[in-house]
Amino acid sequence: MRIGITGGIGSGKSYVSHLLTAHYSIPVYDSDREARRLMVASESIREGLVRLIGREAYSPSGELCKAVVADYLFSAPSHATAVNAIVHPAVKTDFLQWAERQRGVVAFESAILVEAGFRDVVDCLMVVSASEELRLQRAMERDGAEEKQIRDRMARQCSEAERLQAADFVVMNDGRDLMPQLEEFVHYYI
Repeated sequence: MRIGITGGIGSGKSYVSHLLTAHYSIPVYDSDREARRLMVASESIREGLVRLIGREAYSPSGELCKAVVADYLFSAPSHATAVNAIVHPAVKTDFLQWAERQRGVVAFESAILVEAGFRDVVDCLMVVSASEELRLQRAMERDGAEEKQIRDRMARQCSEAERLQAADFVVMNDGRDLMPQLEEFVHYYI
């Protein structure tokens, strides 16, 4: 069983993932962390990014030049599409290999699970939801970012309505107790 966990910025996906691991021993693949790892470790990603952006995408020591990649990524919508076309297939393959090694129930956490086309690698989709204002407040506090920066990030993600439409199960993270919701999920799906 492969559980997808998604939600907008500041929804509490990582916290829900932590609770699933802590209370139900479900290992979670953090797609953001693993994508960053793969952007350095994967030769195919490295070659693709160098072809796309140029050698300046990596330092002489082989480290990813995050500022260069970010500048390219956010300079045009087509650039994000091009980078995602290089990174997402490698993340999908890495997740499937990781899940196979786990031999049991696993989870895949991704803020962009729906829009990145990862729905086909999970058996059920859990959406962690909260109001836009609460998500905005959480993300600003967590990241030390200005409201405009967070709203720009929110605008690049799919809408809450799109996520909810794709959901098999919704966890409302608006201040109510999460454990009864997770117990219901585990009872029904696992």
